[in-house]
Amino acid sequence: MTLLMTWICAGWIVTILIGVPLLTSMLIASFAFVVLGGLPPEIIPQKVARSVDSFPIVAAPLFILMGNIMNSAGITDRIFVFAKAVVGWLRGGLCHANIIASVIFAGMAGSAVAEAGALGTIEIKAMKDDGYDPELAASVSAASATIGPIIPPSLPMVIYGVTADVSIGRLFLAGLLPGLLMAAALMAMVVYIARKLDLPRTPFPTMPQVWVAFRDSFWALMTPVVLLAGMFSGYFTPTEAAAVATCYALFLGMFVYRGFDLRSLPDLLRQTAETTGVVMGLVMAAGAFGWCMSLSGIPQKLGPLLVEVLGNPILFLLAVNISLLAIGCFIEALAAMLILVPILAPAAAALGIDPVQFGVVFVLNLMIGTITPPVGVVLFITARIANVSFEAMSRAILPWLVPLILVLLLVTFWPPLTLTLPGLLMP
Repeated sequence: MTLLMTWICAGWIVTILIGVPLLTSMLIASFAFVVLGGLPPEIIPQKVARSVDSFPIVAAPLFILMGNIMNSAGITDRIFVFAKAVVGWLRGGLCHANIIASVIFAGMAGSAVAEAGALGTIEIKAMKDDGYDPELAASVSAASATIGPIIPPSLPMVIYGVTADVSIGRLFLAGLLPGLLMAAALMAMVVYIARKLDLPRTPFPTMPQVWVAFRDSFWALMTPVVLLAGMFSGYFTPTEAAAVATCYALFLGMFVYRGFDLRSLPDLLRQTAETTGVVMGLVMAAGAFGWCMSLSGIPQKLGPLLVEVLGNPILFLLAVNISLLAIGCFIEALAAMLILVPILAPAAAALGIDPVQFGVVFVLNLMIGTITPPVGVVLFITARIANVSFEAMSRAILPWLVPLILVLLLVTFWPPLTLTLPGLLMP
């Protein structure tokens, strides 16, 4: 069956290159393997259904719904106004505010796509209105959106934890310091670009202005605090945190800020269902395809082969980084994760690499992939919002890849960056 699956994988790659949707190509490949292997075809629908029969996966639609509610209620506007009041007076201040707002929003939504769509609309318009180049506004928004899935809570971390059977709470903690380091690295790049391009700054705010911005956004800023405190004090699980966050967003929108119209809820539920359908469709198709891969024996043979050929954790991690950065350019992050985690995670464990550290390395690689052409989904979103061509956007994003890759290397080769907090709070 290994040879059969090898030929099917080759055909699957060809279907992707000619433009067949990823979900469709994985299902076709799965059915082809079962039929040609002499197995009953009804196995595939069973494996498809079983792929989402998991309690942690419930967090996905809830986090998506929470992001939609916060955007509809104007909560994201308040976050950006506060960030602008704090750092807008620096040269290139709206770039700094963009990054700070992304850090705050990351503690709520946990998705690069949600962050690019929700905050990006506000940030890019504000920067363009202030005289910033549209390409710069879109590129810094795209780069800062990658922070979202690293700082907890994180939808990709949930998917990785479910797939690799790793503690989601430990993964959340492991991403906190790297996420903050990503923000610091991007802000350092802003300092360099701001001097080079002589970017504008806003007047230094008065204390009353800062206080008003803080007061207006206080309850929104408390969202990450409520979620993290609840998770790590044991009041609710990371999955239940998604439900708490959704209820908290509804409470803020309806009773605190009063910017949420209950009549818009059906539309938000429809949007959430559409987005969730795409995510769950990929999860289910990749689950069936992954089962076929496992039955063929390819992961069981490829993992030990990688261990034998590379033999060293450093070489293995370097090879994984290079491979995932390349794969992220062509395959959507979630699908790549569902297909590759069953192959690479056991090999990493065999080399003594902590599964929590490897999870952060894995997710960070794929998030960088969301802003690299030719298939960077976050690039498409921000380019559309800023009304710039994808080609121009692909050039504008290049400088912002440098600080993110530097952080990736630090996460890869210095395990305490990811393992210190989980070791202290969840030993």
